[in-house]
Amino acid sequence: VQLQASGGGLVQAGGSLRLSCAASGSVEVITAMAWHRQAPGNERELVASITTGGATNYGRSMKGRFTISRDNAKNTVYLQMNSLKPEDTAVYYCATSRYAYGSSQAGHYAYWGQGTQVTVSS
Repeated sequence: VQLQASGGGLVQAGGSLRLSCAASGSVEVITAMAWHRQAPGNERELVASITTGGATNYGRSMKGRFTISRDNAKNTVYLQMNSLKPEDTAVYYCATSRYAYGSSQAGHYAYWGQGTQVTVSS
C-alpha cells in the first residue's frame, strides 16, 4: 500500500486547511485509517482515526476543530482542519491501521504516507 498525502501549507492562526491522503496498491487490505502529527521535539500523536464504517476518534486537542472523513470508493481519507492554532504546526502523516479500529499507538499502523507540513503562523 502506498499513501500520498497532500494539502499542507502555511496558514494564519484561525484559518483552515484540508489534507488529503490517497491510497494505492493493495487497497483491499485497508481497514481503519488515521492522521498523526509530529512537531519538532515531540512524539508522534494521533490526530484522528476513522474506520471503514465511518466511526471516528479524535485526539483531545483536535476535537471540535478537526474533522476526519473518507471516501472508500476513492481510497482517500481527508482531514478538515478549522480554527488552526500555532501549536498545530507539525508534519502530518496518514496511516493505515493493522486492525479494524484506529489507535493512538503508532505501532498499530502498517503503512505510512510521506507526511505533509502544516505551519500555522500567529
